[in-house]
Amino acid sequence: MDSALKRQVHLVSCCAVFLLGMLLSSGCLIADKPASTPGAAPTASQAVPTQAWYAVYFTEPNEPTAASYRGGLDEYLVAAIHNARASVDVAVYDFSSWALRDALIGAHARGINVRMVTESDNLDEPEIAELRQAGIQVLGDRREGLMHNKFVVIDRLEVWTGSTNFNVVSFYQNDNNLIRIRSSRLAENYTTEFEEMFLADEFGSGSPANTPYQTLTVDGTRLEVYFSPDDGALDRIVELVGDAQESVYFLAYSFTSDDLAEALTESGKQGVIVKGVFEQDQYESNEGTEFDNLRTAGFDIRLDANPRHMHHKVIIIDEAIVITGSYNFSANAEKRNDENVLIIFNPEIASLYLEEFWRIYNLTSK
Repeated sequence: MDSALKRQVHLVSCCAVFLLGMLLSSGCLIADKPASTPGAAPTASQAVPTQAWYAVYFTEPNEPTAASYRGGLDEYLVAAIHNARASVDVAVYDFSSWALRDALIGAHARGINVRMVTESDNLDEPEIAELRQAGIQVLGDRREGLMHNKFVVIDRLEVWTGSTNFNVVSFYQNDNNLIRIRSSRLAENYTTEFEEMFLADEFGSGSPANTPYQTLTVDGTRLEVYFSPDDGALDRIVELVGDAQESVYFLAYSFTSDDLAEALTESGKQGVIVKGVFEQDQYESNEGTEFDNLRTAGFDIRLDANPRHMHHKVIIIDEAIVITGSYNFSANAEKRNDENVLIIFNPEIASLYLEEFWRIYNLTSK
């Protein structure tokens, strides 16, 4: 298996007993990639092993295979949808993936309960029309703020979330991340948020702060979940950055938050290493970007080198805590948009995101 794939998919908590009685030693598994044919059900050897509680994925826009639109993150989602037994709930800002369209229509045809919430501005995508024609319910948010979430809940048991929209550019050309976590409690959090939108038609500031398990533990790892704008995500992010002891590394598509910039500056004054990469197009178009302020403060802050977009919204603290999700570091994300933030307290997972940080950082120039 090549090194790019090893970095892309990392699976842990592998205390599984095989049918032949062979006990895997605890540690790390690397999953084989699912079939590259869109819409094809994966074989058992191609599906993500069910024993692992998490898997982390990153796009590889610089790999030659990306140009073929094969072997990307969409194929892992397709495999998961093919394995669904009862339900698939999708909340995504932009949806135009043919492979996922086919997988969702196929799941619906098998009797799986498939539901979707998306941004109203993107309801005119042909793929959305095809989902509706197949009988799948798709709801738009119908308001000024954005339905900016990017998550999937399968069988009320596993959650997929990160920075990735569900289109070809996001899967193959932009820098993005996706994490899959198996936990019924985490899934209940995301299902509650989904049904606020889908069933109760509650979006933005009209959405109640009723996350069932804002803090939970999965296989010994602490997780925290925040949904914007009702859960106060920014306060928690600022608190964690302020508590940093050694380092804060970040990848930011959009970063206009004064509060977060001030927290980074104060941590830096205390000797904490602060390094970050901003998305270049956003830097050039966002008047309120914090890029220049952080550079002036003396931090190693750079612009990305991807000719498309560096679309991550990631912070890594003390090489032990990861903040990820759909939440850009902006006032709109905090006050207007429907967003999700997942905070993971796990050094092993943090090492994967830190590797992605260095990959992008090393492609930049000072």
